[in-house]
Amino acid sequence: MKTPNYIEEFKRWKESFSFYIPIDIRFSETDMFGHVNNVSPFIYFEQARIEYMNKIGLFGDLDENTTKIPVVSDLQCDYLSQIYFGEQINVFVKTAHIGNTSIDIHYMATNEKGDICLAGRGRVVQIHAEKQKPEPFSEDQLERLQNTDQITN
Repeated sequence: MKTPNYIEEFKRWKESFSFYIPIDIRFSETDMFGHVNNVSPFIYFEQARIEYMNKIGLFGDLDENTTKIPVVSDLQCDYLSQIYFGEQINVFVKTAHIGNTSIDIHYMATNEKGDICLAGRGRVVQIHAEKQKPEPFSEDQLERLQNTDQITN
């Protein structure tokens, strides 16, 4: 397996994940050959990212009065092995880097044997809802982000 360029030391990277969600692969997420369509992992990443952010309380309750909102500015997926209809995968997510207005998030999906089938990364930027400009994280948000090492399901 070729290591993606955003992973410095693979074993340490893999062991640093603690939060994950299980996902059952549905028929609608596969192609005519029965393996996962190349768009589906981005949906899995989104689901894991949202549950992770909710777990750490990063954005509180988002509603029509919210002024700070998260926006995905880029997303990358490396397909390491095929995934098929009927399988269950665990999608792990962690904060890899904390910036002033953005975070870099890493993803790892493992199959039922524990083999890594997907790796990914993405940047989430906090923006002001009306101004549509990056908005710095509050002290509370930074504290929540810095204490995610042992977050579990």
